[in-house]
Amino acid sequence: MKKTTRLGKIIGIDDNEIQTFLGIRYGEPPINARRFKASLASGGWSNTLDATSFPNRAMQDKTLDADGRKIPGKVSEDCLFLNIYQPKNANKLAPVLVWMHGGAFKHGSANEFDGSVLAAQQQVVVVTLNFRVGAFGFLDFSKFGSEYLGSASNGIQDCILALQWIQDNIEEYGGDPDNVTISGESSGGTMTLGLLGCPSAYSLYHKAIACSPTCPYKELEDPTEKVQSALNIDSDNYLSPMLEMSAIDICRLELGFRVSIDGEVVKSPTIQAIKSRGKNGVPILVGSNSREGTLYTEGKDEDQPHYELWNHGLAREMLFGEDPDSYLISLKTEYPNASSGKIHEMIWTDMFRRTALQTALTSSEFGKGGWLYYFDNPANLPKYKDFGATHASEMAFMFNTFDNPNSLGREFHDRNDQKVRSTARKWSQGIANFMKLGYPVIDSNQAWPNYEQELKNCLVISNNFQISQNIDELHEELWSS
Repeated sequence: MKKTTRLGKIIGIDDNEIQTFLGIRYGEPPINARRFKASLASGGWSNTLDATSFPNRAMQDKTLDADGRKIPGKVSEDCLFLNIYQPKNANKLAPVLVWMHGGAFKHGSANEFDGSVLAAQQQVVVVTLNFRVGAFGFLDFSKFGSEYLGSASNGIQDCILALQWIQDNIEEYGGDPDNVTISGESSGGTMTLGLLGCPSAYSLYHKAIACSPTCPYKELEDPTEKVQSALNIDSDNYLSPMLEMSAIDICRLELGFRVSIDGEVVKSPTIQAIKSRGKNGVPILVGSNSREGTLYTEGKDEDQPHYELWNHGLAREMLFGEDPDSYLISLKTEYPNASSGKIHEMIWTDMFRRTALQTALTSSEFGKGGWLYYFDNPANLPKYKDFGATHASEMAFMFNTFDNPNSLGREFHDRNDQKVRSTARKWSQGIANFMKLGYPVIDSNQAWPNYEQELKNCLVISNNFQISQNIDELHEELWSS
């Protein structure tokens, strides 16, 4: 299937319900002399673009997914590509979902998310983004000159460039540039919240969905000391050796990454940004899962050497930088018989949960509305029997990959279970309704109110859907201790 666009002719994949275009370049290759610099918009192409196979994904040391399958697409610094899933035969322009993958800011790719079912069943356009991760996307080089300003947010800048491409071109793929929803899970959810504090992106999206995010709150810190340690050098000039290093060696450096308030790209913390923008902001759908932390403990009780240090760091992240000691003490007091593994699991779970609550509450009080969900549908595949509703397990429901036998996405639930399939169809429809309407609708007979301080309404997703109040009361008391 071939079409002619303003950028050139393109051939994609045609099936009965959707058209798929894989690997459309939105940014010039950030390679060689442009390594660590801001992304630049790409132009058109002269020959017919073959968009039938997955593109390069961001440079990383991950080659297999969690199920041991080879991830499609080569790893490369030249990774600024997007994939489009377009419903066929739509009678009007469709809402657009722009998806930012997770992976702790150092792994992951658009190629691992299948937008075909959501696009076909819900008549929306799904765009999945590849963007720079790790040091290429989130390490600060600004001390080395103006051309590196904003380098700590290169991954965010890539996504802003993609959003601009979408504004300029998505109509030719059936999408409505005036109805764009930014979205992501885990670190991709954090990037979604980070974009709320990026004035340069404000005109490029209209709604936001953040799944299990952390909250951007921390100002940019000088990374010199940690980079010196990782490189084993004494010089403050870490740019020169990193320009000479191989890309894979850079990926293997032990450096942690985050969305920072760099003042250049991300100009304000998420909570402040929601308050400042007020009714000029966007409606936000946000939530987390009941046992997020089992993805990291694998549901095991045994202690691990890193737990104590990590517990403190995760808890501080949950509290947006506040001292976590009282919370950690209160957690152990409330659960005196909990194993070290269980405590670690709960801290992970609370970190994502508190971010979701604070975001939804702030958006309801100051912005255009915040809606909160709680995914509590336990994994029912035997190998995940101890995981419960773990981190990322709702992704298959959001995209309803259960209805595609060839889906690449990770699944924690039995796709042959009719309750699972019914729940996924309903949740993916709820996602699409939020995109279309600006507020979520799951069941026409059941209202889903904003998350507000008085009632704290939350949609609980298991094998059914129900609105519950104040389900986080106990742990909110622990956070506030």
